[in-house]
Amino acid sequence: MGVTIFIAFTAIVGIISYMLTRNTNEKSSDGYFLGGRSLTASVIAGSLLLTNLSTEQIVGLNGAAYKEGILVMVWETLAAVAMVVTAIFLLPRYLKGGITTIPQFLQRRYDRTTKAITSGLFLTGYAIILLPTVLYSGALAINTMFDIPELIGVSDTTALWITVWAIGGIGSIYAIFGGLKAVAVSDTINAIGLLIGGVMIPIFGLYAIGDGSLLGGIDVLLESHPEKFNAIGSPEASVPFSTIFTGMMLVQLFYWGTNQAIIQRALGAKNLKEGQKGLLLGSFIKILGPVIVVLPGIIAFHMFKGELVNPDEAYPMLVSKVLPVSLVGFFAAVLFGAILSSFNSALNSSVTLFGIDIYKEYIHKEASEKKVVKAGKTFGIFLALISMGIAPLLAYATNGLFGYLQEANGIYSIPILTIIVVGYLTKRVPAIAAKIGVISGSLLYIISQFILKPFVIGTENYPHFLHVMALLFILNVLIMLGIGRRYPRKEEYKQEYTKQVDITPWKYVKVAGGIICLLVIAVYVYFS
Repeated sequence: MGVTIFIAFTAIVGIISYMLTRNTNEKSSDGYFLGGRSLTASVIAGSLLLTNLSTEQIVGLNGAAYKEGILVMVWETLAAVAMVVTAIFLLPRYLKGGITTIPQFLQRRYDRTTKAITSGLFLTGYAIILLPTVLYSGALAINTMFDIPELIGVSDTTALWITVWAIGGIGSIYAIFGGLKAVAVSDTINAIGLLIGGVMIPIFGLYAIGDGSLLGGIDVLLESHPEKFNAIGSPEASVPFSTIFTGMMLVQLFYWGTNQAIIQRALGAKNLKEGQKGLLLGSFIKILGPVIVVLPGIIAFHMFKGELVNPDEAYPMLVSKVLPVSLVGFFAAVLFGAILSSFNSALNSSVTLFGIDIYKEYIHKEASEKKVVKAGKTFGIFLALISMGIAPLLAYATNGLFGYLQEANGIYSIPILTIIVVGYLTKRVPAIAAKIGVISGSLLYIISQFILKPFVIGTENYPHFLHVMALLFILNVLIMLGIGRRYPRKEEYKQEYTKQVDITPWKYVKVAGGIICLLVIAVYVYFS
């Protein structure tokens, strides 16, 4: 029954996505990479949330909440603030320049080499860190919920490989052969299902521990585990409160404001108003995110008495425990959609980066748009195969999935954020400063976190990785400004308006953004 519902729902999403996107001109760069610059606020918001809210988020963050409680909600709530900043400050500048990829701006502001280095960093991060993590966490969830090893009579390891390649294969079809609009439409459909299914899990969980009473379940958690509802936490927590004022905000700004896999949805907006409304709608829903990605972890801690060896198993085990059998297939299909969303969104962005920033720029400068799209698709298949080969190996390498992902992302996130921020806020910092900033930022972070921390100084006495990110961000900015002062550009950088879309801002963008920021503060005051 559950498997039948799973297959039926997944097929329906695929059919609807095909029907709604079959008339999009995907032979052009804008048509394939940006959905013809036709995305509306609701589609942008839905695609943003689903691209972000996948199993590495749901499984990993609930696993962290299982261990530490509500304090890990900072990954969700502070995202709302970063989305507001992106809507007000960054998106108008992106759409004014009519860019398809973030590295395109870097070429205009600095030079081609800076763009190539940045695109290479993005692609390496997606191939080695993001895509394999999405596939691994998704396979772990599906295997646990459906007991795939038992169902097909294979070992856990074999089942993991099978599921990873099944998810990767289906996701590749969406991303490589459907383009951004197919990804965005399927994301929107799955977003509705995930919000419904995601809310169902804590509701059923609270009913289960409250003996049939929702409020009773909340009372049980508050009385039994009050320490789990302290948003401030201790200095030894995985995300100390002090990190909000250092690296946490930088990580969020990179993710929501400069990460190609995320911001590409807003770049495809039909105009600035729709893009801003989409970002703000997504940021408002993001404040409610802890209900889906934190509360179930705390419920699982109570239900399983904190005895799980692997916290990342908390969420899928809770789903199997509390969800009626008739709904397991539906929720698994929705979760599968979320897995596909993050995978195919990152893969589609990788195809975009390669096609526009590398193939067209360095391999075949005279290539037609049709050839650029074809080259991007071919690269996407290659990248998908690499990530599917790496993903199952994470079973032997990860300890705390979400923490691993965030720390590893620092290799490329902070250096890229640095050169983008400096690029927009200054006019005479030269290209050599950006090259030094992005390379030194990556190398210093690798030395800090993967050499000094484990082998020289030791993990116990080492600063939190988010504090390290903030320090390196400041250092890189100072290096770039110093170079700019000594060797300034001959001419000031001026951004041209390409007039590809209307950039009249939404008149309520600042008011709505202010309300969202106040709501975030209110949440912290309530849980402190």
